[in-house]
This record gives sequence, structure tokens and C-alpha cells, in this order.
Amino acid sequence: MSGFAGNSVELHMSDLVERFREGDREAFAALYRQHFPAVFRFALYMTGDPVRAGEITQDAFVWLVRHPREYDPARGDLGAFLGGVARKMLHRQERIDRRWLPLDESAGDGTDFAARLERDQDAAELRRAIATLPERYREALVLCDLQGKSYEAAAAALGCANGTVKSRLHRARALLACKFQRRREGQKCV
Repeated sequence: MSGFAGNSVELHMSDLVERFREGDREAFAALYRQHFPAVFRFALYMTGDPVRAGEITQDAFVWLVRHPREYDPARGDLGAFLGGVARKMLHRQERIDRRWLPLDESAGDGTDFAARLERDQDAAELRRAIATLPERYREALVLCDLQGKSYEAAAAALGCANGTVKSRLHRARALLACKFQRRREGQKCV
């Protein structure tokens, strides 16, 4: 009986996919409801950012709407296919983000491969450490230190006072310093 139920689900899924391809909005909504959680979780684990994860998930489903015939049910599950689409969206976003590195960081500086690799690993470690900061500290750090905004501009963007931005920025820097110092010493930062 369980085999029959599995076949029923497969038939139902292929029916939904076919109806979606023919333009049925309800079929797309059903596919979206079924596959959204897994695609979102994947993007969230990859980015550590719910907003970016939501954007990546939305982009994957928009791509599916624009390319309904690209999915071949004979090659695998729609959920796995959408996960692959989200992965490609993440890679594309990373390439775009790398284009906006300051000129002095993106230009070749004549260092050897090992030095470039170490710098890239340090940058990746810093990005991961920044991603673990509480949002209020991460926002201040990103706006002021990474985007070069003034305290006033950051305060306006965050809807808070200049002093709040300064204190959050100070705390973010202290947390990052603690994370890197403790990592070198093999301890965890509180």
C-alpha cells in the first residue's frame, strides 16, 4: 500500500508540474508551498542571512516561472532541481559581490600564490565572523566600515541616533577582535 501512496504522490506532483507549465497559477502556488521551505533553508544555511535567503529563494522560483520547461521530471525531484537553481543564484550573487571589491583589493599585487590564498582565507574568515554578529552590530559595521558611510548616514539608514551607531560599531569591532583573538588562543568568545 505504501508503494501505491508513493505512486499517487508522484502522479500528483507530475500533474501539478504539467498544470504549472500550462499556466495554472494554483498549481504553481501548490508547488511553491511544497518546495519553498527546503529552498529557503538551503539559502539560509549558505548565507546566514534571512533577507538574502528570501531573495535567493524568490529568484529561484521566478527563474522557474520564466523557464518552466527547463525542469525535467525524469532527471529528478523538483525540490533538488530548485536547490540547484538556488545554488547557481548564490554563486552568481557572489561573483557580482566580488566585482565591487575596492580596486586595491581586486588588482593583482604581484604577491605569490600562497600569500593570495592566505589573504583570501583571511577575508573569508572575516566575512564569516561578521555574519555571526548580532544584526544590530553587523548593520553598523557594514554601513560604516565596509560601505564607508558616515555615522550620520548610518544613523539615518538605521533609524537611530548617531551615538547609537557609534556604540554599536564599537561593540561590533570589540566582538570581532575577541573572536579572532580567542580563535588564535583556541577559546570561544562570549
